[in-house]
Amino acid sequence: MGMARKSSTIAAVLIILCSALGCCNAVGLPVRRGRDLGAVFNVAFMQAWHAACNFIGPRARVFVPVGIFTIGEVLFQGPCKPLSPVIFQVAGTLQAVSDVSAYSGQGWISFNSVYGLIITGGGTIDGQGQNVWQYNDCKSNGDCVHLPASVHFIDVKNAKIKGLNFVNAMGFHMHISDSYLVRAHSLTITAPPDSPNTDGLHISKSNTIKVSRSVIRTGDDCVSIGQGATNVTINQVVCGPGHGISVGSLGRLPNEMDVRGLIVKNCTLQGTTNGIRIKTFGGSGPSVAAGMLFSDVVVENVLNPIIIDQNYGGSSSKPSQVKITDVIYDNIRGTTNSPVAINLMCSSSVPCKNVHFANINLKYIGNNVLSSTCANAQVISSGVQNPRPCL
Repeated sequence: MGMARKSSTIAAVLIILCSALGCCNAVGLPVRRGRDLGAVFNVAFMQAWHAACNFIGPRARVFVPVGIFTIGEVLFQGPCKPLSPVIFQVAGTLQAVSDVSAYSGQGWISFNSVYGLIITGGGTIDGQGQNVWQYNDCKSNGDCVHLPASVHFIDVKNAKIKGLNFVNAMGFHMHISDSYLVRAHSLTITAPPDSPNTDGLHISKSNTIKVSRSVIRTGDDCVSIGQGATNVTINQVVCGPGHGISVGSLGRLPNEMDVRGLIVKNCTLQGTTNGIRIKTFGGSGPSVAAGMLFSDVVVENVLNPIIIDQNYGGSSSKPSQVKITDVIYDNIRGTTNSPVAINLMCSSSVPCKNVHFANINLKYIGNNVLSSTCANAQVISSGVQNPRPCL
Protein backbone atom coordinates (compact mmCIF):
# COMPACT_ATOMS: atom_id res chain seq x y z
CA MET A 1 0.00 0.00 0.00
CA GLY A 2 0.94 3.62 -0.12
CA MET A 3 0.96 6.42 -2.58
CA ALA A 4 3.54 8.80 -3.96
CA ARG A 5 2.84 12.41 -4.80
CA LYS A 6 4.99 14.13 -7.39
CA SER A 7 4.24 17.67 -6.31
CA SER A 8 6.60 19.50 -4.00
CA THR A 9 4.83 22.79 -3.38
CA ILE A 10 5.30 24.59 -0.09
CA ALA A 11 2.35 25.63 2.04
CA ALA A 12 2.00 26.60 5.66
CA VAL A 13 -0.01 25.67 8.69
CA LEU A 14 -0.79 28.91 10.50
CA ILE A 15 -1.04 29.42 14.22
CA ILE A 16 -3.00 32.55 15.12
CA LEU A 17 -2.47 33.64 18.70
CA CYS A 18 -4.42 36.52 20.23
CA SER A 19 -3.66 38.29 23.49
CA ALA A 20 -6.15 39.56 25.99
CA LEU A 21 -5.71 43.05 24.49
CA GLY A 22 -7.01 41.84 21.14
CA CYS A 23 -3.63 41.84 19.38
CA CYS A 24 -3.07 38.82 17.17
CA ASN A 25 0.05 37.28 15.69
CA ALA A 26 0.11 34.67 12.94
CA VAL A 27 2.97 32.22 12.82
CA GLY A 28 3.40 30.14 9.66
CA LEU A 29 5.00 26.72 9.80
CA PRO A 30 6.21 25.79 6.30
CA VAL A 31 5.51 22.26 5.16
CA ARG A 32 6.60 20.69 1.90
CA ARG A 33 4.31 18.34 0.06
CA GLY A 34 6.51 15.61 -1.32
CA ARG A 35 7.38 11.95 -1.24
CA ASP A 36 7.54 11.76 2.55
CA LEU A 37 3.78 11.08 2.54
CA GLY A 38 2.94 13.19 5.54
CA ALA A 39 5.99 12.91 7.79
CA VAL A 40 6.88 16.60 7.47
CA PHE A 41 3.21 17.59 7.60
CA ASN A 42 2.76 15.68 10.85
CA VAL A 43 5.66 17.54 12.47
CA ALA A 44 4.26 20.90 11.40
CA PHE A 45 0.78 20.08 12.65
CA MET A 46 2.07 18.88 15.99
CA GLN A 47 4.18 22.04 16.37
CA ALA A 48 1.14 24.17 15.54
CA TRP A 49 -1.05 22.32 18.01
CA HIS A 50 1.56 22.48 20.77
CA ALA A 51 1.90 26.25 20.36
CA ALA A 52 -1.86 26.83 20.30
CA CYS A 53 -2.58 24.42 23.14
CA ASN A 54 0.00 26.05 25.42
CA PHE A 55 -0.69 29.67 24.51
CA ILE A 56 -1.91 31.62 27.54
CA GLY A 57 -4.56 33.95 26.19
CA PRO A 58 -8.19 34.12 25.16
CA ARG A 59 -7.84 32.86 21.60
CA ALA A 60 -5.60 30.34 19.91
CA ARG A 61 -6.30 29.16 16.40
CA VAL A 62 -4.67 26.52 14.19
CA PHE A 63 -5.47 27.40 10.59
CA VAL A 64 -5.08 24.98 7.69
CA PRO A 65 -5.17 27.05 4.47
CA VAL A 66 -6.52 26.03 1.09
CA GLY A 67 -4.52 23.16 -0.38
CA ILE A 68 -4.11 19.41 0.05
CA PHE A 69 -2.16 18.25 3.09
CA THR A 70 -1.34 14.54 3.35
CA ILE A 71 -0.78 13.47 6.95
CA GLY A 72 -0.48 10.24 8.86
CA GLU A 73 -1.76 9.46 12.33
CA VAL A 74 -1.78 12.51 14.60
CA LEU A 75 -2.78 12.87 18.23
CA PHE A 76 -3.64 16.35 19.48
CA GLN A 77 -3.16 15.95 23.20
CA GLY A 78 -4.57 18.15 25.95
CA PRO A 79 -5.38 19.57 28.38
CA CYS A 80 -4.67 23.01 26.92
CA LYS A 81 -4.02 26.33 28.64
CA PRO A 82 -6.19 28.87 26.74
CA LEU A 83 -8.96 30.59 28.64
CA SER A 84 -11.32 29.88 25.73
CA PRO A 85 -11.57 26.96 23.29
CA VAL A 86 -8.79 26.22 20.85
CA ILE A 87 -10.08 26.74 17.31
CA PHE A 88 -8.94 24.23 14.70
CA GLN A 89 -9.90 25.78 11.37
CA VAL A 90 -9.63 23.69 8.22
CA ALA A 91 -10.07 25.59 4.97
CA GLY A 92 -8.16 23.11 2.81
CA THR A 93 -8.15 19.32 2.57
CA LEU A 94 -6.56 16.96 5.07
CA GLN A 95 -5.80 13.68 3.32
CA ALA A 96 -4.90 10.42 5.05
CA VAL A 97 -1.85 8.34 4.30
CA SER A 98 -3.13 5.16 2.64
CA ASP A 99 -1.10 2.62 4.61
CA VAL A 100 -2.93 0.82 7.39
CA SER A 101 0.37 -0.16 9.01
CA ALA A 102 0.97 3.54 9.69
CA TYR A 103 -1.87 3.64 12.25
CA SER A 104 -1.55 2.32 15.78
CA GLY A 105 -4.89 3.24 17.31
CA GLN A 106 -8.57 3.82 16.63
CA GLY A 107 -8.14 7.20 14.97
CA TRP A 108 -6.35 9.00 12.17
CA ILE A 109 -6.85 12.50 13.63
CA SER A 110 -7.43 12.20 17.37
CA PHE A 111 -8.14 14.78 20.08
CA ASN A 112 -7.49 13.50 23.59
CA SER A 113 -8.29 15.21 26.91
CA VAL A 114 -9.13 18.54 25.31
CA TYR A 115 -11.52 20.73 27.28
CA GLY A 116 -12.86 23.41 24.96
CA LEU A 117 -12.48 22.87 21.22
CA ILE A 118 -14.00 24.20 18.01
CA ILE A 119 -13.32 22.47 14.68
CA THR A 120 -14.64 24.34 11.67
CA GLY A 121 -13.59 26.03 8.44
CA GLY A 122 -15.53 24.54 5.52
CA GLY A 123 -12.68 22.24 4.50
CA THR A 124 -12.53 18.51 3.82
CA ILE A 125 -11.38 15.51 5.85
CA ASP A 126 -10.50 12.85 3.26
CA GLY A 127 -9.75 9.43 4.73
CA GLN A 128 -8.90 7.89 1.33
CA GLY A 129 -10.67 4.75 2.48
CA GLN A 130 -11.06 3.49 -1.09
CA ASN A 131 -7.39 2.52 -0.92
CA VAL A 132 -7.72 0.34 2.20
CA TRP A 133 -11.31 -0.96 2.41
CA GLN A 134 -10.11 -4.21 0.88
CA TYR A 135 -8.37 -4.95 4.19
CA ASN A 136 -11.63 -4.77 6.17
CA ASP A 137 -12.64 -8.35 7.02
CA CYS A 138 -15.34 -7.61 9.60
CA LYS A 139 -18.05 -9.43 7.63
CA SER A 140 -16.18 -12.71 7.97
CA ASN A 141 -14.20 -12.08 11.16
CA GLY A 142 -16.11 -11.35 14.35
CA ASP A 143 -12.89 -10.30 16.09
CA CYS A 144 -11.78 -7.94 13.34
CA VAL A 145 -9.92 -4.73 14.11
CA HIS A 146 -11.73 -1.72 12.70
CA LEU A 147 -9.82 0.62 10.47
CA PRO A 148 -9.14 4.05 12.02
CA ALA A 149 -11.82 6.70 12.29
CA SER A 150 -11.12 9.93 10.46
CA VAL A 151 -11.69 12.04 13.60
CA HIS A 152 -11.66 10.49 17.06
CA PHE A 153 -12.68 12.40 20.19
CA ILE A 154 -11.45 10.77 23.41
CA ASP A 155 -12.20 12.47 26.73
CA VAL A 156 -13.19 15.71 24.99
CA LYS A 157 -15.44 18.16 26.81
CA ASN A 158 -17.33 21.22 25.59
CA ALA A 159 -16.52 20.79 21.90
CA LYS A 160 -18.14 21.79 18.65
CA ILE A 161 -17.45 20.46 15.17
CA LYS A 162 -19.27 22.17 12.32
CA GLY A 163 -19.20 23.11 8.67
CA LEU A 164 -16.84 20.37 7.46
CA ASN A 165 -16.96 17.80 4.67
CA PHE A 166 -15.97 14.21 5.45
CA VAL A 167 -15.31 11.82 2.57
CA ASN A 168 -14.27 8.17 2.31
CA ALA A 169 -13.21 7.39 5.87
CA MET A 170 -11.17 4.23 6.36
CA GLY A 171 -13.47 3.31 9.26
CA PHE A 172 -15.93 5.57 11.05
CA HIS A 173 -15.95 9.13 9.79
CA MET A 174 -16.21 10.35 13.36
CA HIS A 175 -15.95 8.47 16.66
CA ILE A 176 -16.92 10.14 19.94
CA SER A 177 -15.97 8.20 23.08
CA ASP A 178 -15.61 9.01 26.80
CA SER A 179 -16.66 12.59 26.09
CA TYR A 180 -19.11 15.19 27.39
CA LEU A 181 -21.03 18.02 25.73
CA VAL A 182 -20.06 17.62 22.09
CA ARG A 183 -22.11 19.30 19.35
CA ALA A 184 -21.75 18.27 15.72
CA HIS A 185 -23.72 20.15 13.11
CA SER A 186 -23.74 21.30 9.50
CA LEU A 187 -21.60 18.35 8.42
CA THR A 188 -21.61 16.60 5.05
CA ILE A 189 -20.42 13.00 5.24
CA THR A 190 -20.06 10.93 2.08
CA ALA A 191 -18.81 7.45 1.15
CA PRO A 192 -19.93 4.86 -1.42
CA PRO A 193 -22.94 2.64 -0.57
CA ASP A 194 -20.72 -0.46 -0.47
CA SER A 195 -17.99 1.01 1.75
CA PRO A 196 -17.59 -1.18 4.88
CA ASN A 197 -18.11 0.10 8.45
CA THR A 198 -18.02 3.75 7.36
CA ASP A 199 -20.52 5.00 9.96
CA GLY A 200 -21.06 8.73 9.80
CA LEU A 201 -20.78 9.14 13.57
CA HIS A 202 -20.35 6.49 16.25
CA ILE A 203 -21.06 7.59 19.83
CA SER A 204 -20.11 5.52 22.88
CA LYS A 205 -19.46 6.05 26.60
CA SER A 206 -20.39 9.71 26.23
CA ASN A 207 -22.93 12.08 27.74
CA THR A 208 -24.81 15.02 26.19
CA ILE A 209 -23.98 14.67 22.52
CA LYS A 210 -25.96 16.58 19.89
CA VAL A 211 -25.90 15.87 16.13
CA SER A 212 -27.93 18.15 13.89
CA ARG A 213 -28.46 19.75 10.47
CA SER A 214 -26.23 17.30 8.64
CA VAL A 215 -26.34 15.13 5.51
CA ILE A 216 -24.85 11.65 5.86
CA ARG A 217 -24.58 9.31 2.87
CA THR A 218 -22.32 6.33 3.60
CA GLY A 219 -22.11 2.54 3.35
CA ASP A 220 -23.04 1.90 6.98
CA ASP A 221 -25.01 3.55 9.79
CA CYS A 222 -25.53 7.28 9.48
CA VAL A 223 -25.32 7.55 13.26
CA SER A 224 -24.69 4.57 15.54
CA ILE A 225 -25.17 4.59 19.30
CA GLY A 226 -22.83 2.33 21.24
CA GLN A 227 -22.59 1.26 24.85
CA GLY A 228 -22.57 3.94 27.52
CA ALA A 229 -24.15 6.64 25.37
CA THR A 230 -26.52 8.82 27.41
CA ASN A 231 -28.47 11.97 26.64
CA VAL A 232 -27.90 11.90 22.88
CA THR A 233 -29.98 14.01 20.47
CA ILE A 234 -30.06 13.54 16.69
CA ASN A 235 -32.04 16.28 14.96
CA GLN A 236 -32.56 17.30 11.33
CA VAL A 237 -30.28 14.69 9.81
CA VAL A 238 -30.76 13.50 6.22
CA CYS A 239 -29.52 9.93 5.88
CA GLY A 240 -29.07 7.62 2.92
CA PRO A 241 -27.85 5.45 1.44
CA GLY A 242 -26.53 3.37 4.29
CA HIS A 243 -27.95 1.34 7.15
CA GLY A 244 -30.00 4.07 8.80
CA ILE A 245 -29.85 5.26 12.41
CA SER A 246 -28.91 2.45 14.80
CA VAL A 247 -28.72 1.80 18.50
CA GLY A 248 -26.02 -0.85 18.72
CA SER A 249 -24.72 -3.27 18.18
CA LEU A 250 -24.99 -3.78 21.93
CA GLY A 251 -23.83 -6.72 24.00
CA ARG A 252 -20.80 -7.76 22.02
CA LEU A 253 -18.41 -7.17 24.92
CA PRO A 254 -18.71 -8.23 28.58
CA ASN A 255 -19.86 -5.69 31.18
CA GLU A 256 -21.15 -3.14 28.73
CA MET A 257 -22.54 0.15 29.99
CA ASP A 258 -26.23 1.06 29.62
CA VAL A 259 -27.68 3.24 26.89
CA ARG A 260 -30.16 5.79 28.26
CA GLY A 261 -31.80 8.93 26.95
CA LEU A 262 -31.82 9.04 23.14
CA ILE A 263 -33.90 11.43 21.04
CA VAL A 264 -34.08 11.12 17.25
CA LYS A 265 -36.35 13.73 15.69
CA ASN A 266 -37.05 15.54 12.42
CA CYS A 267 -34.85 13.16 10.42
CA THR A 268 -35.27 11.84 6.87
CA LEU A 269 -34.00 8.45 5.72
CA GLN A 270 -33.75 7.85 1.99
CA GLY A 271 -33.15 4.43 0.43
CA THR A 272 -31.53 2.96 3.54
CA THR A 273 -31.55 -0.74 4.43
CA ASN A 274 -32.95 0.15 7.86
CA GLY A 275 -34.77 3.15 9.19
CA ILE A 276 -34.69 3.15 12.98
CA ARG A 277 -32.90 0.09 14.29
CA ILE A 278 -32.03 -1.32 17.71
CA LYS A 279 -29.67 -4.29 17.52
CA THR A 280 -28.12 -6.47 20.21
CA PHE A 281 -26.11 -9.66 20.10
CA GLY A 282 -27.57 -12.95 21.26
CA GLY A 283 -25.83 -14.42 24.29
CA SER A 284 -24.86 -10.99 25.56
CA GLY A 285 -24.24 -10.03 29.16
CA PRO A 286 -26.87 -7.96 31.03
CA SER A 287 -27.31 -4.26 30.28
CA VAL A 288 -30.14 -1.82 29.58
CA ALA A 289 -31.21 0.28 26.61
CA ALA A 290 -33.96 2.58 27.85
CA GLY A 291 -35.66 5.92 27.38
CA MET A 292 -35.59 6.32 23.60
CA LEU A 293 -37.82 8.62 21.55
CA PHE A 294 -38.02 8.48 17.74
CA SER A 295 -40.23 11.33 16.59
CA ASP A 296 -41.22 12.97 13.30
CA VAL A 297 -39.11 10.66 11.15
CA VAL A 298 -39.72 10.37 7.39
CA VAL A 299 -38.66 7.21 5.57
CA GLU A 300 -38.46 7.08 1.79
CA ASN A 301 -38.16 3.67 0.11
CA VAL A 302 -36.58 2.13 3.23
CA LEU A 303 -36.32 -1.65 3.58
CA ASN A 304 -36.89 -1.99 7.36
CA PRO A 305 -38.46 1.24 8.66
CA ILE A 306 -38.72 0.08 12.30
CA ILE A 307 -36.73 -2.91 13.50
CA ILE A 308 -35.50 -4.40 16.77
CA ASP A 309 -33.12 -7.32 16.31
CA GLN A 310 -31.95 -8.95 19.54
CA ASN A 311 -30.09 -11.76 17.84
CA TYR A 312 -28.04 -9.61 15.52
CA GLY A 313 -26.04 -11.71 13.12
CA GLY A 314 -27.99 -14.82 14.15
CA SER A 315 -24.86 -16.51 15.45
CA SER A 316 -25.95 -17.32 19.02
CA SER A 317 -28.39 -19.89 20.37
CA LYS A 318 -28.60 -18.00 23.66
CA PRO A 319 -30.92 -15.02 24.12
CA SER A 320 -29.66 -11.49 24.53
CA GLN A 321 -29.57 -10.08 28.06
CA VAL A 322 -29.87 -6.46 26.91
CA LYS A 323 -33.15 -5.18 28.34
CA ILE A 324 -34.95 -2.79 25.98
CA THR A 325 -37.61 -0.67 27.63
CA ASP A 326 -39.50 2.63 27.37
CA VAL A 327 -39.24 3.19 23.62
CA ILE A 328 -41.56 5.60 21.79
CA TYR A 329 -42.09 5.73 18.03
CA ASP A 330 -44.13 8.86 17.29
CA ASN A 331 -45.21 10.16 13.88
CA ILE A 332 -43.15 7.85 11.71
CA ARG A 333 -44.30 8.13 8.12
CA GLY A 334 -43.28 7.40 4.55
CA THR A 335 -42.69 4.43 2.24
CA THR A 336 -41.08 1.02 2.47
CA ASN A 337 -40.06 -1.60 -0.09
CA SER A 338 -40.70 -4.43 2.36
CA PRO A 339 -44.12 -5.95 3.15
CA VAL A 340 -43.08 -6.05 6.82
CA ALA A 341 -42.71 -2.45 7.97
CA ILE A 342 -42.36 -3.11 11.70
CA ASN A 343 -40.31 -6.06 12.92
CA LEU A 344 -39.72 -6.48 16.64
CA MET A 345 -37.54 -9.51 17.39
CA CYS A 346 -36.98 -9.11 21.11
CA SER A 347 -35.21 -11.36 23.58
CA SER A 348 -37.04 -14.33 25.08
CA SER A 349 -35.07 -13.82 28.28
CA VAL A 350 -35.70 -10.07 28.75
CA PRO A 351 -38.65 -9.14 26.51
CA CYS A 352 -39.02 -5.57 25.27
CA LYS A 353 -41.28 -3.57 27.57
CA ASN A 354 -43.33 -0.42 27.15
CA VAL A 355 -42.82 -0.03 23.40
CA HIS A 356 -45.28 2.66 22.32
CA PHE A 357 -46.37 3.33 18.74
CA ALA A 358 -48.20 6.64 18.14
CA ASN A 359 -49.34 7.80 14.70
CA ILE A 360 -47.48 5.41 12.41
CA ASN A 361 -48.35 5.88 8.74
CA LEU A 362 -46.27 3.75 6.38
CA LYS A 363 -47.06 2.72 2.82
CA TYR A 364 -45.73 -0.22 0.86
CA ILE A 365 -44.25 0.29 -2.59
CA GLY A 366 -45.81 -2.83 -4.08
CA ASN A 367 -48.98 -4.88 -4.15
CA ASN A 368 -48.78 -6.82 -0.89
CA VAL A 369 -50.58 -5.87 2.29
CA LEU A 370 -48.30 -4.10 4.75
CA SER A 371 -47.81 -5.90 8.05
CA SER A 372 -45.94 -5.92 11.34
CA THR A 373 -44.43 -8.79 13.33
CA CYS A 374 -43.50 -9.04 17.00
CA ALA A 375 -41.84 -11.56 19.27
CA ASN A 376 -41.39 -11.10 23.03
CA ALA A 377 -42.54 -7.47 22.95
CA GLN A 378 -45.01 -5.52 25.10
CA VAL A 379 -46.56 -3.06 22.65
CA ILE A 380 -48.86 -0.09 23.26
CA SER A 381 -50.46 1.86 20.39
CA SER A 382 -52.42 5.06 19.88
CA GLY A 383 -53.55 7.23 17.00
CA VAL A 384 -53.17 6.24 13.36
CA GLN A 385 -51.63 2.79 12.86
CA ASN A 386 -50.59 1.65 9.42
CA PRO A 387 -49.64 -1.15 9.44
CA ARG A 388 -51.80 -2.50 12.24
CA PRO A 389 -49.66 -3.08 15.31
CA CYS A 390 -48.87 -6.52 16.65
CA LEU A 391 -50.10 -6.44 20.24
